[in-house]
Amino acid sequence: MRIIFRGLLALTVLALFALAAFFIFAPAYVESQRNAVIPHDPYPVSAEARALHDSLTVGDWHADPLLWKRDLAERDTRGQVDIPRLIEGGVAVQVFTAVTKSPAGQNYEENSADTADNITFLAIGQLWPMRTWTSIYQRALYQAEKLHRFEARLDGQLKVIRSLADLDAVLEARASGQDVVGGILGVEGLHAIEGDLAKLDGLYDAGHRLFGLHHFFDNELGSSLHGTGDRGLTEFGRQVVTELTSRPVIIDVAHSSPQVVQQVLAMTDVPIVLSHTGLHSQCEVTRNLPDELMRQIAASGGVIGMGYWADVVCGPITPNGIADMIAAAIDAVGVDHVSLGSDFDGSVETAFDTSELPALTHALLEQGLTEDQIAKVMGGNMVRVLRARLE
Repeated sequence: MRIIFRGLLALTVLALFALAAFFIFAPAYVESQRNAVIPHDPYPVSAEARALHDSLTVGDWHADPLLWKRDLAERDTRGQVDIPRLIEGGVAVQVFTAVTKSPAGQNYEENSADTADNITFLAIGQLWPMRTWTSIYQRALYQAEKLHRFEARLDGQLKVIRSLADLDAVLEARASGQDVVGGILGVEGLHAIEGDLAKLDGLYDAGHRLFGLHHFFDNELGSSLHGTGDRGLTEFGRQVVTELTSRPVIIDVAHSSPQVVQQVLAMTDVPIVLSHTGLHSQCEVTRNLPDELMRQIAASGGVIGMGYWADVVCGPITPNGIADMIAAAIDAVGVDHVSLGSDFDGSVETAFDTSELPALTHALLEQGLTEDQIAKVMGGNMVRVLRARLE
């Protein structure tokens, strides 16, 4: 009996050790596979490009580092974004987007909302609070809490932007030489309100200011670009869009179907954002909306955020390759309507991280863009839209 007991005890200890090892090492391994930076030699940055970059207000509409078990207050070699690397890259304003649901087998063509959810497994594996294991609304709140905790720890290097006054304070601090990043919270898909309009209040109170309507599947608001339906906005979706239009927030139509985008544009008179994408005429894939629809977004006073990953670029994802896409986008929609929308840390492989953004400024100069054009694309257009919507 004693031998049996010792055997069971040993098996129990081994099982506990294996479980602990899983929770400690598995999340880091998964992320290292999902958000890789392709090894590369240093990209060229001329003295002219460095001086110009240092004078710019740089902004990025979309990154997902809050999804991962990583200390954003410390510089890491894993992933693509943290606060030290944002400061190194000269980033003034970064949107931190909360991802709350992602279907297993995710693809750009068709996904069912009923498919097993990857974020549930990630929330459990990363030991998020139990309230997030069953509630996508709580996942959005928890990721906002994470950013606020980083803000509290970073002694002025991160300021969560909730208002126009907050934005101005960040830009003034940077103009005076302070190393500070303005963080804007966003939600990638309003399935996060779980069909309850009142939960917009909770997200707003938590600090979220950019609201994506969809992600990779249809939800209560209507059809995704990658869903199974083809119906545009539902009545509930129309209620949500009307409510968002009345609030000092930004509406993001990334991942929404063309029908939804057209209906949102018809319903609103505010600048609309397509936060992370590529150019359809250059990269004719489902993920990239047709240029004509992008021009309609531009006509709202809105902007298109250019992404940095292969599926939307259809070419090199080096700084030179992204600069090519940006130049083509300027030709398609106008220089006042092109922005940066990296999708850093969004389960994408890139050829540079956020600390290397001066190389993109160098590439844009090499592309032949003027300093004024570069200033608009790198952040000026983003700030204009934020000023138009925040209060």
